[in-house]
Formats: sequence, structure tokens, C-alpha cells
Amino acid sequence: MADVEQFRLEFVKNACFRLDESLRMVTISLDKISEEQFWQRPNASLNSIGNLILHLCGNMTQYGITSLKEIEDHRQRDLEFSTQGGYTKAVLLQQLIRTVQEVKYSLESVPLERLLKTKQVQGFEFSGIGNGIHVVEHFSYHTGQIAFWVKLLCDEQLGFYDGMDLNSLNGEFGM
Repeated sequence: MADVEQFRLEFVKNACFRLDESLRMVTISLDKISEEQFWQRPNASLNSIGNLILHLCGNMTQYGITSLKEIEDHRQRDLEFSTQGGYTKAVLLQQLIRTVQEVKYSLESVPLERLLKTKQVQGFEFSGIGNGIHVVEHFSYHTGQIAFWVKLLCDEQLGFYDGMDLNSLNGEFGM
């Protein structure tokens, strides 16, 4: 059983690291744009960054909080996309920060049985581990969209990894 608990802890640690990384990148991106750009839509088929933040909060709450904790879900998904203002960057960034913190707490505190238990979320059947994977990959996916949109708006690099040598090779294997 110790191996299973070690696996749970490793999974949670890495999921939380990835959530923090996406949050860091979104924060850097938001610092580069104006309030007007925050709600600007590239075209009628695409969402504003403000809509993406609302959507991330809704999705992470549904998958990473209400489903994992097995509490009532009040998500209004359509509003995440139809909203066209009314929130500042700072307000929605704080909402995103709080949501990420609560998801991390959910992952850290949910019992192993819930991580293994399958439940329906948005019509899909996922275990708690599946929910955690979904939250991380979904946040990462939209983080990339936000970064791309900010680069397009500002015509500059975002410096996510400034000061790091990303060309260094993997270390020795089997050590």
C-alpha cells in the first residue's frame, strides 16, 4: 500500500506543479495587455482572453473541485463564452488564482478511493485521476491560446523561460 500512496503523492505533486506553471504563464501574459485587449476577440469564432479565463475557472471548478469533492455543481458554461466585459483583468486573475489554489487543495486532500472512483462529468466518465489529468491539460491548452493571442497583440516574446538553458540535454539514465 505504501507504493500506492507514493504514486498518489507523486501524481498530486506533479499536477500541482503544472497548474502553477500555467498560472505563472497566464499572469505574465496578462501583464502585457491592456484592459481593452483583455476583452478583444480576434474574430467572431474566437474568444477573448477574458472569456478564456472565465472558462478556465468554470472548467477547473467542475472537474477539479465539485466532481472530486462530490459536491453540487453550479457551473453556467454558456456564460463563460457570452460575457463581453464587466470584469477587470485583476479581478479575473484573482478568481483564477483562487480556483487553482482550491483545485490543488482538492487534489491534495481527496482520498485515494475518490481518485480511483469513476464519476460522470460533462457526459464523460472519469476517475479522480482522469479529472486531475483533464484539469492540467485543459489549463495548459488554454494557456497556450492566451500566450499566442498576447504575442499576436504585442508582437513580443513573453519570456516564460528567461534565464534557463532549455538546450541542455537530459542527464544520465540509470543512475
